Amino acid sequence: MTDTGLAKSIVRAARSASLGTIEPDGGPFVSLVTVAATSGSDPESVPTVLMLLSGLARHTKNLNANASASLLLAEAPSGTSGEPLAAARVTLVGTVKKLESGSDAEARAVFLDAHPSAELYAGFGDFAIYEFSITTAHLVAGFGRIETVSADQL
Repeated sequence: MTDTGLAKSIVRAARSASLGTIEPDGGPFVSLVTVAATSGSDPESVPTVLMLLSGLARHTKNLNANASASLLLAEAPSGTSGEPLAAARVTLVGTVKKLESGSDAEARAVFLDAHPSAELYAGFGDFAIYEFSITTAHLVAGFGRIETVSADQL
């Protein structure tokens, strides 16, 4: 598998990620979120990452003020050692936008298919689907296999 193929595979398979947002004072803030990627009809297309976020969460407040963000997604540690740094991982850099209720049905279905238990709270008024649009991806696929690629290359 090519490095860009591996990056796409990680994005499409990930169910959780570390979300980096920017605090009002300009400092960083990282939190754990659940994610789901659109697969699209074309397996060669750039996946879009979806998140179901509460408007009460600190990371959502940060995104409402500054849409710039990053996501760190990782493969499960491989081998018998379970060494996290041996697993391939990809950091996505991009922007996040809230999808309007009523026009988010397809994205919501994709997210809930990946996270059926989220159905319990997905309808609460403070929750919405957010779409992460990838600008660049930084892949660490193993020792000496590090590559930064643009969204079109991904």
